[in-house]
This record gives sequence, structure tokens and C-alpha cells, in this order.
Amino acid sequence: MPKDPVTRNDVAEYAGVSTAVVSYVVNEGPRKVAPETRARVLDAIRTLGYRPNATARALRMGTTRTFGLITPDGGNPLFAGLAKAIDREAAARGYVVLQTSADGDPVTERAKIAELLTRQVSGLLLVAPTADPSLDDVEVPVIAINRVLPTVSSVRPAYREGARIGVEHLISHGHRTIGLVIGGAGHPERELGWRDALAAAGLAPGPVAHATFSRAGGRAAGRELLASSDRPTAIFASSDLQAVGVLSALHEAGVRVPDDVAVVAFDGTPETEYSWPPLTVVRQPLERMAEAAVGRLIDGAQAVEAFTFPTELILRRSCGC
Repeated sequence: MPKDPVTRNDVAEYAGVSTAVVSYVVNEGPRKVAPETRARVLDAIRTLGYRPNATARALRMGTTRTFGLITPDGGNPLFAGLAKAIDREAAARGYVVLQTSADGDPVTERAKIAELLTRQVSGLLLVAPTADPSLDDVEVPVIAINRVLPTVSSVRPAYREGARIGVEHLISHGHRTIGLVIGGAGHPERELGWRDALAAAGLAPGPVAHATFSRAGGRAAGRELLASSDRPTAIFASSDLQAVGVLSALHEAGVRVPDDVAVVAFDGTPETEYSWPPLTVVRQPLERMAEAAVGRLIDGAQAVEAFTFPTELILRRSCGC
């Protein structure tokens, strides 16, 4: 038969103290405990294997110190890296993170928000949320990441500026026909940055291929651009996964990178360092974004603000450097 769980009463009896003293030690207050008594209680906890009910304790303190994190795709290296940065920052502040994915579907997203709220989370982090995440009845702090919502604060990279810088680098290599691989509706800033760089250089926009933010989408887009009558000598991909797919399409067509076609991507996830050739990327500042998002939730500021962080251009072989 399974053993009954160790209770606070068991610890108190073993240590020869009251249950209140055990509570003071476990909760680090509100009253001080003499060092020798504290040591005795901690020894009893270790010996008996006592595990305090963290949820009950947190609710008594008025907060579960738990955040809910919803990403569009947990398998995407960008969102995995962002989730890791958020978890690390939250842990440093004494919080834990419950992570789930919504697959970019509004119905799933609303269901996941409701589920996390039933678990008494202290705040929500919505990564690239849908246009209608239905937050009217949400009473905990919410912050959007990688997209701006009108009713909550947000953090995101400087998409337009970063894309412009990436395309300007391709122009500096002498490219005059630069194609674009871009995701679906709702992500216009990277395309605007591409257009900004071309216009400033007096160049006409190159061919555009719309694709999902995936390797398969990038490969299909790469094939489309190669078949274009205005075949580009360089391609700017709006995500790393798309760029990896573009490389696949170029390799299977016998096109040399960067000799025949140069490639630059937006995101900067670790796998781009190990593609062939290694990809030049516009890197999102995931650590700074995570720090700002977690800090915003904990500080509980009331005003709705949008925080934008600069990106970093990392030069590798795919652009010709």
C-alpha cells in the first residue's frame, strides 16, 4: 500500500516544534525562527521527505508565481528559444512557466487561455497571438510578444528596420534583383523593410513568393523564385525555417550559394549556424525581449506600451561574406 504523504504535523512532531514554526521556516516568515530551530526543522523536512503544497502556499500568499506561455508552434526553433529565455528569466525572479501551443488557431488559443486561467496563473505571455485572443474577461496581466495588440503591452523586435538592414547588406554585395520569401497576412513589416531598402537604393522590387513559416514553405517559395522570369540573384527570407527550405530548393536545382544566389534570413536561431552554407541572419533579441516581458508582468504596470528592440545582423557565408 502507498504511504500516506508526510504532513506539516509530522515535521513539527519530528523537530519538536509547533506547526506554526514549520510554516515560518517553509514560507520564510512572517516571523523569524532561531537558527538552531530552523536547522532542526530543515533536517526534519529532509529526513521525512516533506513536500509543501506549492499551489496552496502560493494562493495563501496571493500569487501562484506562475506564468502561462502560449506560442504558435512549440516545434519552431525561434519559439523554443524564446520560451527558454522566458523560462530562465522567470526562474531568476522566482516564477515558473507553464508552456503550451495554439498552432496559430484562434479557437485553440482561446481554449488554452481559459485552461491556464483555471490553473491560477499570475500572468499570460502570448507569443505572436492571433488578432482576436479575447482578453476582455482576463483579470491577470497579459503581454504580447512579436505582435502588437491594442489592449495590452507588447515586446517585439524592430522587424522593419531589421529587414531593411538585411536587404541593404545584400545590396552592398552588388545585388540588384532581390527576391522576397514572406509569410501570410498579418506580418507586413518585414516586407516593408525589404521595400524600404530597395527604394532607397533606387531598385525595383524583385519577385515575391508567399509561403508558410516552415521549411516546406521555404522550399516551395525557393522553387517559385527560381522559375520566375525575373529570377533573383539574392533572396531575403522572412524566417529562418523558410531560409532553410530555400537553401534546399537551391541545392536541388544545382544553384550555388552564394555564388549564384545569396540568401539572408530573419530570426537568427541556432540551426542557421549549421545550415550549408551557414546563413547570414538578422537576429531577434530574444533575451532582451524575455527580460522585458517577464519584468513587465511582475512589475504590474498599468499603462499599455509597445516596446521595440533592435535586431543584430550576423554575417556568415550565405550572403557572400
